[in-house]
Amino acid sequence: MVFRRERNAGERLRLELNDEPCVPSRPMRFSCGLARLFDRVSGNFVHHRQPAVRGFAVKANRRSAGKSARPRMDQVWGLRYRGTFRVNLCVRKAAQRRVIVKAGVAAIVKHSPSAHIGRVVSGRVVLAALLAAAAFVALPACNRRGRRVLEVAYVSAPQASLRDQVAAAYNRVGSVKNGERVEVVDHEKHFSRVRTAAGLEGWIEQRYLVDQKTYDAIQKLTQENQADPVQAPGILRNDTNLHVTPGREAEHLYQLALGAKVSILKRATAEKQVGAASANAMPVKTAKPRANAPSGPALEDWWLVRDSQGRVGWVLARMVDVDAPLDIAQYAEGQRIVAFFELNEVQDTDKGVQKPVGQYVCILTDPHDGLPYDFDQVRVFTWNTKKHRYETAYREHGLNGVLPVTVSHEDFDKEGNLPVFVVRVKDDTGNVSERKYKLNTPIVRRVLAPGEQTPAPRAATKHRRS
Repeated sequence: MVFRRERNAGERLRLELNDEPCVPSRPMRFSCGLARLFDRVSGNFVHHRQPAVRGFAVKANRRSAGKSARPRMDQVWGLRYRGTFRVNLCVRKAAQRRVIVKAGVAAIVKHSPSAHIGRVVSGRVVLAALLAAAAFVALPACNRRGRRVLEVAYVSAPQASLRDQVAAAYNRVGSVKNGERVEVVDHEKHFSRVRTAAGLEGWIEQRYLVDQKTYDAIQKLTQENQADPVQAPGILRNDTNLHVTPGREAEHLYQLALGAKVSILKRATAEKQVGAASANAMPVKTAKPRANAPSGPALEDWWLVRDSQGRVGWVLARMVDVDAPLDIAQYAEGQRIVAFFELNEVQDTDKGVQKPVGQYVCILTDPHDGLPYDFDQVRVFTWNTKKHRYETAYREHGLNGVLPVTVSHEDFDKEGNLPVFVVRVKDDTGNVSERKYKLNTPIVRRVLAPGEQTPAPRAATKHRRS
């Protein structure tokens, strides 16, 4: 039996029976169990568990006689699956006793001849079927599954359902998760038909998908900022999108859940959309205009963050709470903590119990969005081991600061190995310079670079309780 796809018949399949003597009017029985067929209407593979059985009788060919007779019967048995496939039987030759399967279609074909036939399927059938299946698997995706891939997309929603059709009433055939890669094979209205890596197909709303360009932009942003120093840990107030650029209308791919922990890397500002009330936005009190407020459209702050999976993107700053230690956050005095770093630890003994206590440098700014600088204050908190409390060891205002701030240790001859921190400051011409400070508890001093002038004397800051 030859199982072929007709070249010019589209979905039509032809079965040629080569293993039975074509005796006129002798009853014959054909059984065909198809493993699966591709349905172009639904776009899925239709599985058939029960074999289709049909009996028929071969009619005599009046125009031929003798051994050369070639009885032919077209459409003696037809079967249609969901309006997609029609199977025809043709008897072409006689005197063939073996079943030969020649096909590029993954189908299980079983011939059930009359009772006098001793063996139904020979070893050659099994070998031929395995070769046919291997050839089918090796076909390109567009041919194997019947649909050409139009583009590659990625799921930007936390989770989305796949429909079997674009209609008010539909069945859920599966689901896809945030960041999952899919192949788009069709478009209709505001929906796209996608195929997952597991071979599942269904319709999904286009607003839940982003293109390859957005995915590449996120990957590039991640690679460029993978080694950036962390300025502070943060916790998300609500479900938040990771945007490619600062701005509510900017493309996004990944979404972080409420309470997710992130690492803050950089700050930027973007124009606030007039009347844009984000679903994730928290209520914010309206502040009075300030003398140093920038003129022009209203701006809002954005943080460049890195999540626990190493993905980098921009999030709205008001969606992130800086996770500063409560012992120092309570001394912020209404200012916004932008970054903080532990410089070193000192041993404190209180009531016979010894414990290490961290000493910090905090970077602060006014609690307003859209400022022309990242920070304008530096404050160092040291621990008083006698009074068992934090004190302000150093404080500086009026800086036009630019992130990032870095912390390290250096050797200073007689003073030994001390913690140092470096802040970047922008002058009136826009040039950025670095300022280095060292902490020799409880004193903080400026470390001058070679050739740098000694700064003008400032009023001494007394060590006082924070």
